[in-house]
Amino acid sequence: MAEDQSRVHSESDLKPPAGNKVLIESRGILQIPRLMMRTPALLRGPKGSNQPALFLPGLKASDISNLPMRSFLRRQGFQTFGWELGTNHGDVERLMAPVIQRTVDLYERCGEAITLVGWSLGGILAREVARQRPELIAQVITYGTPVVGGPLYTSVNGVYSAVERREIAVRLAERNLIPINVPITALYSQRDGIVAWRACIDTFSADIEHIEIESAHIAMGIDPDVWEIVASRLAR
Repeated sequence: MAEDQSRVHSESDLKPPAGNKVLIESRGILQIPRLMMRTPALLRGPKGSNQPALFLPGLKASDISNLPMRSFLRRQGFQTFGWELGTNHGDVERLMAPVIQRTVDLYERCGEAITLVGWSLGGILAREVARQRPELIAQVITYGTPVVGGPLYTSVNGVYSAVERREIAVRLAERNLIPINVPITALYSQRDGIVAWRACIDTFSADIEHIEIESAHIAMGIDPDVWEIVASRLAR
């Protein structure tokens, strides 16, 4: 679990990751041999009974980014789906309607509530769908998702203009006043070189579990710890 939450969101703590952490991101490829070593144990892990999960990619990513985890989870007996909206270009306001519609379609197709799994900005989308349409959602799982400040406390904040960054931060703060009435599991890493880990700590939601992982941001999708956690949450 996260440490003292009164300190986590202080102004002095909330800042983009330091430059040396950004360099760590280049070592994400090292996660591949670790995943290969853990694969036998993962395959002996939680099994599903067709529980459905919709995966939402991060900024500038597409369904390809979460394909390895989705393939593993399908082998374990879960139903996994991509969002089928191409590359996530970062406009949450424009993406909300099609993501909600994709969730509705899967809910009707599967006949049960959907788990939303979001990486980074994809987690923001997952949280907003759950906030607006909780009757469709079984739970939300996020990893590397900045629930405070949006892009403000990330090393890729230059994707948005200064005005856009401020507007997004204000909108996000306003939304966080509205409760999310489904369980949330939020994974974060102090080794994250893209998103400040403290910005991933949710002090607003009642049913929230924080879990620390040790992955760089770009390697979270192939982190065996993330795979194990997602499988266990889907299974239960």
